[in-house]
Amino acid sequence: SMPTPQFPPMLLQNGVKMTNEPPKGLRANMLRSYASITQKLFDESNKPDVYRKLLFSFCFFHAIIQDRRKFGAIGWNVPYGFTTEDLEACKRQLMTFVNQYDVVPYKVLNYLGAAINYGGRVTDDKDKRLISTILQTFVTEELIDTGSQYKFSESGIYYCPDVETPEEFIEYIRTFPLNPAPEAFGMHEN
Repeated sequence: SMPTPQFPPMLLQNGVKMTNEPPKGLRANMLRSYASITQKLFDESNKPDVYRKLLFSFCFFHAIIQDRRKFGAIGWNVPYGFTTEDLEACKRQLMTFVNQYDVVPYKVLNYLGAAINYGGRVTDDKDKRLISTILQTFVTEELIDTGSQYKFSESGIYYCPDVETPEEFIEYIRTFPLNPAPEAFGMHEN
């Protein structure tokens, strides 16, 4: 950041700035998350069924909290810049905890996700409670026990499908509405 004669300022002034913005919309965000998921990743888990479902939950959570920004102060009191790296950290931790423990430590996964990985960016006390509550809706033992019967939204449109391959997850994600209703984000229509 210090000026130097070895790096000409004209190069910076004429350069093009590139950013990697999160996709707009729940479906686009989920498709982006699943673009990097392979069958090999699923196969690395000792409990692939549990890992697949909880990974879908984390991806859905990631999409929800990013897309809540479009609601302004109703979505978050303070706008936060959640990144793909937050999701990647959750994916790695999920693999570790699913493989190393006989019983999945849901409280630990929820705490790491909501308070540390994503929560490290959250400064408002109400937003901290909100992000924790949202994650607890998705990362829960009830999802593993009931499968696709466990709904992420009141309408029942959003749930974790009982499928086995990333391609099947992507097929399901493509059925999401282009413009999801507020209920997908845990909010009322008003």
